[in-house]
Amino acid sequence: MEEIANMVRSGKCIVYPTSTQPALGCMPMPSALDGLFEMKKRPANMPVSIGVASIAQADELVEVPEDVHLILGDFPDGSLTIILKAKKRLDERLGGSYVAIRVVSHPIARELISMVGPLTATSANHSGEPVVRDCMEAAKILTTPENQVIGIDAICAGGEPSTLISWHTACESSERSTIEVVREGKISSGEIYSWWQKRT
Repeated sequence: MEEIANMVRSGKCIVYPTSTQPALGCMPMPSALDGLFEMKKRPANMPVSIGVASIAQADELVEVPEDVHLILGDFPDGSLTIILKAKKRLDERLGGSYVAIRVVSHPIARELISMVGPLTATSANHSGEPVVRDCMEAAKILTTPENQVIGIDAICAGGEPSTLISWHTACESSERSTIEVVREGKISSGEIYSWWQKRT
């Protein structure tokens, strides 16, 4: 893993496993993001999320309200991605002032991110194309003559992606008591809003 970690630190992209689908990761720095967006064929105005190994690691990047700790504890690990306010404005391709954070649950992902720091956690496919479950195969599909993608030897369970929530501190609404399910995934909108109503 140390050799892989060093390659990632050097700016290379990697396909790593999550509890649902393979993720395409790179260090959250401009040069690495250039390569990631080029190989994914993803428009620069469509930000990617960031995977972290723990809430403590997330706290280095974003403001983490206490109720975020609570919701992450009440739903399965890795099932939620939450948009939170950045402590310091980041690259627009990461969301700028509002960043989508996912605490990864797969042990390989946690080990890697614990070693190198936060990594992007976007789906490991060309934008608009199907996702494959095999990380090595996904890396092969994404590799170009200009950009080699590292693949970890792992196959993901598949299924729905994480549910994406815009937290009340990141919502455009002036009401702090509002959250928004941006993308329904592993957890249904009904379950999220029901949990929120019980908290407020």
